Amino acid sequence: MNPADDTAARDARALYARRPEGVLSTLSLELPGYPFGSIVPHAADALGRPVILISEIAQHTRNIRADGRVSLTLADEGDDAQAAGRVTIVGDALPVPAAELDLVRARYQRRFPDSVRYHAQHDFSFFRIEPLRVRYIGGFGRIHWLSPEAFCRANPFAGRGEDGMAAHMDADHVAALRDYCRLHGFRLDDDERPCIAGIDAEGFEIRVGKRLLRIAFDAPAETAHEVRMALVALALRARQPAEAPV
Repeated sequence: MNPADDTAARDARALYARRPEGVLSTLSLELPGYPFGSIVPHAADALGRPVILISEIAQHTRNIRADGRVSLTLADEGDDAQAAGRVTIVGDALPVPAAELDLVRARYQRRFPDSVRYHAQHDFSFFRIEPLRVRYIGGFGRIHWLSPEAFCRANPFAGRGEDGMAAHMDADHVAALRDYCRLHGFRLDDDERPCIAGIDAEGFEIRVGKRLLRIAFDAPAETAHEVRMALVALALRARQPAEAPV
């Protein structure tokens, strides 16, 4: 991969990680041949592919059951939508295999805890989007087509590693989590308790209620020790005195 594509893939993954929901486009059964758009939350699986939790009564689920070709579009916020970054993941939506459900469910529910309740109340199923190609636009003039191999990055901590790190931070380092939020301008009320929603090689998410904050690492972290060093460095940065205004 050339350097420009490598940078585009990294930036596309960063946008994908920080936008917890997007527009799912399916092929309509009601209006054959036309696209049907709906808003869905997503979480990455162990290999970085999007996972969605959808109800059997939803139109998009019926569409997918008939034809799994879909796209998922995520866009950054901004005053100028044409200048903001956006990612469109084009691929095939398939049910998550039974052998992978426990891992997928745990990661999804950590990111969206309310899904525990409505998953129990309705007939919801996990689907994974197997990317075919990814379109990334990073603003004017930054337009790239990316392969699944370039876009998707496996999470070295998926499973017990991620669970253990998240549990440790949530139990013993709430003050640090609050510092991270403050450093990134993410306002907390005194009675709000932040917690880890996910950790991967390129960063982590903090959840406060239904809000999510994605924080990228300065450099990829492939081991638990590297994650710890990155979190310590971030805490030290957060606790440095603010520079006095000139």
